[in-house]
Amino acid sequence: MNATEVLIVGGGPTGLTLAIDLGQRGIRCTLIEQKEEPAFLPKMERINARSMEIFRRMGLSQKIRAAGLRPDVPMDVYIILAMNQPPLLRLPYPSVQQALAESRATNNGSAPLEAYQLISQYTLEPLLKQVAEATPGVTVSFGCEFLSLQQDAEGVTATVRDVGRGTRTIRSSYLVGCDGGASPVRKEIDIKLRGEGNLLQLRQALYRCDELFERLPCGDGPGQGRHYHVADDQATFLIMQDSTKHWTLHAVVDSDEGMKAQFEKTIGFPVKYEMLSCNPWRQNLLLADRYYVNRVFIAGDAAHLVIPTGGLGMNSGVGDAVDLSWKLAATLRGWGGPNLLASYEVERRQVGDRNVGASRYASIGRRKWRSLWRPEIGDDTPDGRKARDVLVRMADIEQRKSNEMIGAELGYRYINSPVICDIPGGPEQLFREYQPTTWPGARLPNVWLDDGRPVQDLIGEGFTILKLGRTRADANGLEAAFKALNAPVSVLNIPDPVAREVYGFDILLLRPDMHIVWRGQQAPKDPAAIARIATGH
Repeated sequence: MNATEVLIVGGGPTGLTLAIDLGQRGIRCTLIEQKEEPAFLPKMERINARSMEIFRRMGLSQKIRAAGLRPDVPMDVYIILAMNQPPLLRLPYPSVQQALAESRATNNGSAPLEAYQLISQYTLEPLLKQVAEATPGVTVSFGCEFLSLQQDAEGVTATVRDVGRGTRTIRSSYLVGCDGGASPVRKEIDIKLRGEGNLLQLRQALYRCDELFERLPCGDGPGQGRHYHVADDQATFLIMQDSTKHWTLHAVVDSDEGMKAQFEKTIGFPVKYEMLSCNPWRQNLLLADRYYVNRVFIAGDAAHLVIPTGGLGMNSGVGDAVDLSWKLAATLRGWGGPNLLASYEVERRQVGDRNVGASRYASIGRRKWRSLWRPEIGDDTPDGRKARDVLVRMADIEQRKSNEMIGAELGYRYINSPVICDIPGGPEQLFREYQPTTWPGARLPNVWLDDGRPVQDLIGEGFTILKLGRTRADANGLEAAFKALNAPVSVLNIPDPVAREVYGFDILLLRPDMHIVWRGQQAPKDPAAIARIATGH
């Protein structure tokens, strides 16, 4: 029997992120994945700003940027009839290079420290796998299938099967299922998904076309960009991947062979291409009833399934991973109390619920403008011009809902968490707008200091007591309270006036994931109580 502290089932972005973060926290973990190697299949293709902030703290943001789409490529979104015809609508969005410059020029807390990064899942997974394999304490076993589990008061015993080597058991203190929407782990612990399933059935194909990107624009057609939505009755949607030589196409088409014809119809001019794969998929909006049972947890698509509109699927999984990681580490190292792991479900299920709602909101918007398609939309007639005008006016409003989700990315706040000093009546959480706040439960807004450093880069791996604006408030009692619980804590003095102005308080208490536990204008009256809440006691 093999033994480890945490067994992770599933080698996608969520499982690999969890493994790396646990390893960086000194936790021995084993990751198993049924596939023998990461698959060259298109799934996610955008890491949002919050996830890039997380990867920055893990020391991975620059590696990810180097592997992803080059920074100068515009992220424009088009509504089109075909790639060789004038676009019906162009929605301009900044390149990574522009977005990073905008972030650096903004210092009121409203901009993320990191911009998004376009990187295809088939690029990201091998990168994360390589990092995990090089992280001390992390064992990565691809070609290993999860079969079953049994748990008791002391741990979990999983039965697994290695390709060509038979079955074996792995004993762990905790097990985390990051094994996708069909999650065998979730089924083993009898957790159900609820919501709206099978809303639309499409095919997704991946193509290699070396010349298409460089040939844009073709005549009066759309320029280089990220997404091309075809105004038709088949939900056709062309996506540029990170190499600019690979493209994916989604459409309601009857056969794999039909996806070749659909690609050619969408492009509208002759190109050399190869269809590398084609698979059916279904749109789902589903959320798990629970996120754990005793010592077994679920994360990522195993816990929530969303429509890709808004780009919240994989990014929600990264958030799950880093929330669970520090809580597992705290519990295994003895300073985390019984409420800490329980808070994972409280915190992350509400985010999953919210992101399912955000995905629904964006998807309804897209369906709304698509419903205005008419057969004459491409005709050079009064009826054709009217059809185009009606659809474009609606798309200019509704399509933006899919591409402008900064509030969902940055503005989520953990409400009623047992490990947050919650205050009733917090600010509204909006999908498309982000208002920086230090309300307990929120992510710490980024501020640039006078010396050019971002505050987020100064936050430690444990709890951080942030003293602002040359305050004379005494943090010694709060620091001592954490040390009495053997919890890692540091005190950080930030005298810069801009930080005090943006954060609005003299003292902030931050968790390892940069979410705010408590805030005040003076030292807390009962620091021991705050430390016990924050550590789950």
